[in-house]
Amino acid sequence: MTDARDTAAVRRMPPLDPVLLYTLLTLLGFGFVMVYSASAFEAVHRAGYSTYYLWHDGVNIALSIIALFVVVTIPTAVWREASPYLLMGGLAALVMVLIPHVGVRVNGSARWLSLGVINIQPSEFLKLFLVLYLAGYLVRRQGRLNEFTHGILTVATLLMVTGVLLLLEPDMGSEVILWAVAFGMLFVGGVRLSHFLAVVLSGAAAGALLILVSRYRERRVIGFLHPFAQAKGDGYQLVQSLMAFGRGGWFGRGLGLSIQKLYYLPAAHTDFLFAIVAEELGFAGVIFVVGLFAVLVVRAFAIAEAARCAGDLYSCYVAQGVGILIGLEAIINMGVDMGLLPTKGLALPFLSYGGSSTLMSCAALGLLLRIDRETKAQGATR
Repeated sequence: MTDARDTAAVRRMPPLDPVLLYTLLTLLGFGFVMVYSASAFEAVHRAGYSTYYLWHDGVNIALSIIALFVVVTIPTAVWREASPYLLMGGLAALVMVLIPHVGVRVNGSARWLSLGVINIQPSEFLKLFLVLYLAGYLVRRQGRLNEFTHGILTVATLLMVTGVLLLLEPDMGSEVILWAVAFGMLFVGGVRLSHFLAVVLSGAAAGALLILVSRYRERRVIGFLHPFAQAKGDGYQLVQSLMAFGRGGWFGRGLGLSIQKLYYLPAAHTDFLFAIVAEELGFAGVIFVVGLFAVLVVRAFAIAEAARCAGDLYSCYVAQGVGILIGLEAIINMGVDMGLLPTKGLALPFLSYGGSSTLMSCAALGLLLRIDRETKAQGATR
């Protein structure tokens, strides 16, 4: 009789976490409005009507929400078993984008694969696949994480392989995210601090070397450090972004009234959408967006702690990885737009126009919702 009650309790899964769900829907809805505001002028010139990007963004959001609910239905144990194969598939896709006539080249970069009606960016999905794989790795090596080879060297070797593939695209922004997420997970997973610092410092030195040997990257860094001295060159985009922040003031110029989006600020509806938010909605809009991301990250780590207390280390590490991934992408994108970090081609999760980014971010939130459900269901059966 007890077994029957336990089985029934498991089948009656708890409702989806309202804090995560409503925060996600708020971000998606807010992003939908801001993408239209930032892209309408360019859409008229490109397609002849102002809602060109709006319709595409609506389709991206709808598919991403469907993906989220699909992910919620899949048990975490399935993701754990599939994670090595997903990672290998992601690496294979990175190779495919480099093959002529297979990968789609845009603005000199080969980062996309064509699926007929849509293009996907494999590096976006590789980020999530890496989180799933590393969570399993940390569980399997739990007792040997203090050893250099089993704790950190294996992961660093994997990241070097992905790094080479991403540099060939080139996509240094995704490479930075992969390294940061991986080492963030290793740090919270309990690797030895001396090993962690040694590899981080080595990675920083390698990054500096990559900048020094590439004239293009060197110019980007100089444009970041002295944007107004390069206002018509490599510092142009950052100068225009800073002007958007300066015009915004406390409460902005008003929704739809941005000047910078009128062909002054490139990528206004993608990488620099946050700058348009600042110009149209001011400091209040900036705090609103930052607050929403803070809620997501804090909730992710709360779910991770609940899973750890329930004895599910894999789910704990996945939730931590998702929190680190979304938090870092948001911090880097906003930092770039505010001139605090060098320019990188990274979208703002849930807000920026871009199907692959939104799809990956919603799938990651689906994992969090599933972990929260399983943890609560497990607690209800005790």
